Amino acid sequence: MSQRVVLAMSGGVDSSAAAHLLLEQGYEVIGLFMRSGATEETACTVEDKNSLPVLNVKPHKQGCCSASDAADARRVADMLDIPFHALNFQDAFGRIKDYFADEYLAGRTPNPCVMCNNWLKFGKLWDFAEQVGASYISTGHYAQLKSIADESRPALVRGLDRSKDQSYVLFGIQPDLLEKIIFPVGGFVKPEIRELAGEAGLRTANKPDSQEICFIPDNDYFGFLNRYRGQQETAGEMVDTQGNVVGHHKGYENYTIGQRKRLGVAFGTPRFVIKIEPETRRVVIGTRDDLARRTLEANRSNWLIDSPGSELRCQAQIRYQHKEADCTVEILDEDRFRVTFDDPEYGVAPGQAVVLYEQDRVLGGGWIM
Repeated sequence: MSQRVVLAMSGGVDSSAAAHLLLEQGYEVIGLFMRSGATEETACTVEDKNSLPVLNVKPHKQGCCSASDAADARRVADMLDIPFHALNFQDAFGRIKDYFADEYLAGRTPNPCVMCNNWLKFGKLWDFAEQVGASYISTGHYAQLKSIADESRPALVRGLDRSKDQSYVLFGIQPDLLEKIIFPVGGFVKPEIRELAGEAGLRTANKPDSQEICFIPDNDYFGFLNRYRGQQETAGEMVDTQGNVVGHHKGYENYTIGQRKRLGVAFGTPRFVIKIEPETRRVVIGTRDDLARRTLEANRSNWLIDSPGSELRCQAQIRYQHKEADCTVEILDEDRFRVTFDDPEYGVAPGQAVVLYEQDRVLGGGWIM
């Protein structure tokens, strides 16, 4: 009897190809689209408050979502003849939006994709899988899981396609879920996935990759914050590292550590955002040398290895698609650790994730303080 797996289907080529690969490997696949809101046409209620609201499409001919991504996911499910469901995650997406707004207004740089993975794709997704009797959950992420001799759970490692690797945004997965996850596309490079999807006749084969945060499709963070939280009193001075006023800005939430472009001031040499001070509403700018950091501390740590010990040598990655750097990690307590880089790192931003690697393996990570 084939094992059941619930696949998060986003309507993109990667999760579509993942569905095809899982079927080829003999799994019983259930497709799941995660809705960010509810409408009169799609919302449903459940009697049991412990159960998740499930929207069924029977028999894959009655549309449940008006968004194009949801429609693409459903049509792929139609073609592959797999059950397709949609879950209403309006409250959970609201939590992510709150986090995003809170972090920017506190002068930090949020990473909603990591939080979405922690709270939704590898949290609520497993809750749904248990409800439908599935043994596994799956996504279209470019990452891999590999068995390690004498270890109790598989290791999370980078995807084969380093240009698409998404292991960084997966560091927050709960360790006990690792043995229940399948990453079908992690052992392929992107062109192979598009070719595979094309050969399978999937409508998403040539669909462009999404580059925006899902709840900010126009990529206008400032506009989103104004709409979501109302007009904020965040305008203030732009100063140099000595405290001299060199200009003014319309809102410190428009800036992030390491930013060089769109500063609104001109100098003979490049300047970067060095620090954001929400309490004074000041944005501090300086030279690249001012941006250098040899150490950082992180909290809310999550370890994907049995024990990190008290100190370890590894590599740390401070942003998505940032090159990892050699470092020493000192474990401060069960929640915090300190990273000391062999060479200075540039662009260390409070609020971003720092993910620790041993070669291609994710050891764990935390949130930069």
